[in-house]
Amino acid sequence: MWWQLILSGLLVGVLVGLTGMGGGSLMTPLLVIVFGFNPTTAVGTDIAHGAIFKTVGAFRHRRLGTVHARLSGWMFMASAPMSLLGVWLATKLKGFSGSMAVIIGVTLVLGGVGLMAKSFIRFQEPSNAGFRLARRDKIAALAIGFCGGLIVGLTSVGTGVFFGLTMLFVFPLRAAKVVGTDIFHAAALLYVAGFGHFIAGNVDTGTVGWLLIGSVPGVLIGSQFTLKLPDRALRVALATVLAMSGIKLAEPPATNVLLGLAFAIGIGALTLLFVKPRLQKRVPARSRPAKPGSAEPRRCWRQDAARTGLVRTECTVLRPARLPPLPATPL
Repeated sequence: MWWQLILSGLLVGVLVGLTGMGGGSLMTPLLVIVFGFNPTTAVGTDIAHGAIFKTVGAFRHRRLGTVHARLSGWMFMASAPMSLLGVWLATKLKGFSGSMAVIIGVTLVLGGVGLMAKSFIRFQEPSNAGFRLARRDKIAALAIGFCGGLIVGLTSVGTGVFFGLTMLFVFPLRAAKVVGTDIFHAAALLYVAGFGHFIAGNVDTGTVGWLLIGSVPGVLIGSQFTLKLPDRALRVALATVLAMSGIKLAEPPATNVLLGLAFAIGIGALTLLFVKPRLQKRVPARSRPAKPGSAEPRRCWRQDAARTGLVRTECTVLRPARLPPLPATPL
C-alpha cells in the first residue's frame, strides 16, 4: 500500500500547489473512503501530515511579508486550546466510526459550499497598509479561533477554507495577506492538534512518512503551473469533490440522488465560469452621446502591420466643442 499513499500525497500536493488549499479537506476523506482508515485515525494522521507539510509554506510567506503576525497570534490564543478539545472529542468518538464519519461528512459539505461561494464572490481588495488590530478585531479573531480550532481538531477540515474565507470578509486585508496569515496560523495550530492526536494514539506515523514523500515534491510541481491554469475553475472542481466526499461519508437518505445533484451543480458552475466571459464579449456596449469637447471611442479601420488588409480596432476621436452661432450681419 506504500506506493498508493505516495501517489495520494503527490496528487494532494499538486492540488495544494495549484490552489493553495485542499490538503486537509481532501486527505481525510481519501484515507477513509479509499484506504479504509478509521475516521479518527485518518483525522490524526492528516493533521500530523499537514503540520509538517504547511511549515514550508508558513516560512515562505513569512519571508515574503504576507503574514499578519498579530492577527495570527490572537486567533491562535483561542484555536489552540479549542483544537485540543476537538482532539478529545474525536478520541471519545473513536469507537463510533459511523458518528465520526457523519461529523466529517457534514463539515466537508459545508467546506465545499464555502469554497464554492469564495470562487464566485467578487470584492474590491482594500489596502492593508497600516492595519492595526482594534478591540473589535481582537474579539473577532478570538471568535474565529474559538470556532475554527474546534472544527480542525475534530475533523482536520477548515484551515484552508473556514479561516481564510472568514478573514477575507472580517478584516481589511488583501487576498495575498489573508492566504499568508491563514497558512502561518494553520501550521502552528496543526502542530498543537497533531501533538494531541499523537499522544492519544490517533496518528499512523508510517502513513505520515509515505504521504510526505509524495506531497513535498507535489507542491513544488503544482506551484510551477499556478499561473497556467484557471484558479476559479480549480476551486469549483475542488468544492464539488469535497461536497461529494462529504455526502459519501455521511451517507444520508437518498445518497445517490444527492451525489448526482452535487455533481450537476459542479458541472453547471464550471460551465457558467467558461460561458459567461464569452457572452460578455459578444454583447456590444451601449453607445452614449459624447459631450462636446470629450474623447469618444469609435470603431476605426487601420492597415495591419503585415499590410495584408484592413483590421478593425478601437481609436479615440476628439469630438469638437460646439461653437456659438455667428451674429447675423446685414448685407
